[in-house]
Amino acid sequence: MTEFWLISAPGEKTCQQTWDKMMAATTRTNNLSANHKFNIPDLKVGTLDVLVGLSDELAKLDSFVESVVKKVAQYMADVLEDSRDKVQENLLANGVDLVTYITRFQWDMAKYPIKQSLKNISEIISKQVTQIDNDLKTRASAYNNLKGNLQNLERKNAGSLLTRSLADIVKKDDFVLDSEYLITLLVVVPKPAYADWQKTYETLAEMVVPRSSHLLFEDQDSGLFSVTLFMKAIDDFKHKARENKFTVRDFQYNEEEMKADKEEMTRLSTDKKKQFGPLVRWLKVNFSEAFIAWIHIKALRVFVESVLRYGLPVNFQAMLLQPNKKTMKKLREVLNDLYKHLDSSAAAIIDSAMDIPGLNLSQQEYYPYVYYKIDCNLLDFKV
Repeated sequence: MTEFWLISAPGEKTCQQTWDKMMAATTRTNNLSANHKFNIPDLKVGTLDVLVGLSDELAKLDSFVESVVKKVAQYMADVLEDSRDKVQENLLANGVDLVTYITRFQWDMAKYPIKQSLKNISEIISKQVTQIDNDLKTRASAYNNLKGNLQNLERKNAGSLLTRSLADIVKKDDFVLDSEYLITLLVVVPKPAYADWQKTYETLAEMVVPRSSHLLFEDQDSGLFSVTLFMKAIDDFKHKARENKFTVRDFQYNEEEMKADKEEMTRLSTDKKKQFGPLVRWLKVNFSEAFIAWIHIKALRVFVESVLRYGLPVNFQAMLLQPNKKTMKKLREVLNDLYKHLDSSAAAIIDSAMDIPGLNLSQQEYYPYVYYKIDCNLLDFKV
């Protein structure tokens, strides 16, 4: 399970007692979750008004930063394309996997100095993550354009002989060039009709040069034949060819254009390779930054909410629970029993929710204790 429940409960005589009590209820007899203390430093409390306002702002900031974390993770998967199994090993926070980072969380004093007010710390995070979001848009847009242009060219150079680029297939020697009267056409002939073509091409119009047709290339379905005729017979020849299910490609041999196409493809391919490494490095670094910022917001939210609920002086224990999937409902019940004395109105909401069939309790995100969910499954697909 990559889901964590970050909760807090007021310190009893000591915070250690609060911890011991929760451990006894959730692990000693029934193994409902793996638990870790979640260390939050002594932050500056500020006034009640500021805390109430901050509570709402942090909720919005939490959603925003989570969305950026997911965007960076998802874009990493898109960029790694064929190596999606490598995505998870690139999604690290401070050089360790996400579960390790969360379960051993330490506040980053250098990035988010605790001498600053809570509001300042939240503004530092907001600015930092907004910058990551904007940079991601710019970088993704540039790389996607490059990738899109390259894919369009690759598509042009693949696919059916009826539509694909012929630059890699034909050579100068295949054509009569610079003639006042003669022209070489390229005709796509289905494989089953090769014999028909050989029998009829010289008589499809007047003025077709005898024995001028050559097979230049074939794919699974058809072949590309050249044929030389007098220019004045072009329209007549095209019309008759169509009646016989032979397709004349609209193509003029132009060495400069073909060379330019090939060079463009090489340039785009080289540019994509050049940008790939730095882009993946940027995504790794900024995923880590955004994820770290997100967990710090969770810590801020627990702190603010715990002070608002349990009052001053600051005295609460923050705890990180990793529930076992099969026992989540039971764990929720055990926690509610343990903490229902903290807030009777929350307990009433939960009791009534449990009595109404079909009402999904997970929608009732208010409990007698402070609670936030952290879901580390950040990708839309299973790796």
